[in-house]
Amino acid sequence: MSTTPNLPPNNATSSKYALPEGTASVGIGLFIAGISAYVFFKIGQQALGQDGFKPIVAMWFIAFALIPGFFLPIEQEVSRALSHRRAIGEGGRPIVKRVFQLAVIIFVALCVAVLLLSRQINNNLFDGYGVVTWCLLLSLATYAPMHLARGICSGNARFGAYSLIIGLDGALRVVGCAGLWLAGVTNIGAYALTIALSPVVGIAIAAVTGKLHTEHGPSASWSEVTPNLGWLLIGSLFAAALVNAGPITVDILGHDAPPELVTRFGNAVIFARIPLFLFQAVQAALLPRLARLAAQRKLSEFKRGLHQLLIIVGAVGVIGTVGAFILGPWVLELVYDGGIDRRTMTLLAFASALYMLALAIAQAVIALSGHGRVAFGWCAGFATFALVAWLSSNDLYLRVELALVASSVISLAIFFLSLRTKMSGNVSFDDASMIDAFAERPLD
Repeated sequence: MSTTPNLPPNNATSSKYALPEGTASVGIGLFIAGISAYVFFKIGQQALGQDGFKPIVAMWFIAFALIPGFFLPIEQEVSRALSHRRAIGEGGRPIVKRVFQLAVIIFVALCVAVLLLSRQINNNLFDGYGVVTWCLLLSLATYAPMHLARGICSGNARFGAYSLIIGLDGALRVVGCAGLWLAGVTNIGAYALTIALSPVVGIAIAAVTGKLHTEHGPSASWSEVTPNLGWLLIGSLFAAALVNAGPITVDILGHDAPPELVTRFGNAVIFARIPLFLFQAVQAALLPRLARLAAQRKLSEFKRGLHQLLIIVGAVGVIGTVGAFILGPWVLELVYDGGIDRRTMTLLAFASALYMLALAIAQAVIALSGHGRVAFGWCAGFATFALVAWLSSNDLYLRVELALVASSVISLAIFFLSLRTKMSGNVSFDDASMIDAFAERPLD
């Protein structure tokens, strides 16, 4: 993940579009959010067991496929539009009102879709616990305003509040889960509520302290807030779906299998994401420099910086894959009571490494105004995932592992070819595209 950048005005010789010093504070919030996922999974399984925790695993991966997929682009566009208005001295309240309307439309559409599919979701994914479906709907109602609030904070350079919203979301989820466990609660709906309600406090604090305040300004047209939103929505949705597809697919394909198989695979996926969280730190360190070089139109330096980023990302991926091969089964046994073999851990970590590379190159393509190419790449990756998971093997875990690897390979190849095409032509950096690129995050 990276911070959602704000691009304040500056003098002509400095970087007009450098990421702000708020990167460090946001990194703290992201770190807390990342660690909280591992702790939540551990405590939840202590309380409910691996079989009882399965509906929560399914809700987790469905929620964090849908929510960032649909609402992270909203956050990005709010941040971009507010940053632009702040740079030219105009109030951003009309921007917020306009994007709020769009967020409500998306929220209502998602709720209708979930309600229409509620019977299938209840029976096939949530083991008949209808309360988990209602908590999924509640999650949409709480995380949608959270993304809007984050966009307001980042667009106005209020990065302390941005970090607070992210960090509290993860921390309160863990606190709530731990409280239920210590109280001996075994009701699945109560644990699902900790996911659904965790964003509320951070949003409330930001609102009460004035961090969501925006000034009056000129009216905002749809074109001001949605120049690339369609492509961003498509790309973000399929990218988020890919990174969360594994456990959901195991659940769907293994509908007659013991429920703990889904929980164990979810544990493995969470563990395999460790390199992705390291990727966040790499981004926080290198993306400010890339943004400055792009803004200054220094193409050769931008290429060298991107090459450096890809080398580091590749190294992180190799370390993660080797670490999963050597230590993966032992760590899972120590933390989550095991149940996953070395092959699964290695393939999941390898897929995660490929996904990181694909994401890094996709960011560069977006910076070069390649939004449509990136959307196509993630769509093709998801189609590949579905095809390979369907046809590749009769082994429940292996078919999903191969699908994750194949999908990342296809997306990576498309992004690499797109970047070569963009770089070989007349390269031009679009300011809005740079903001979109450096606001991309693989996880939420």
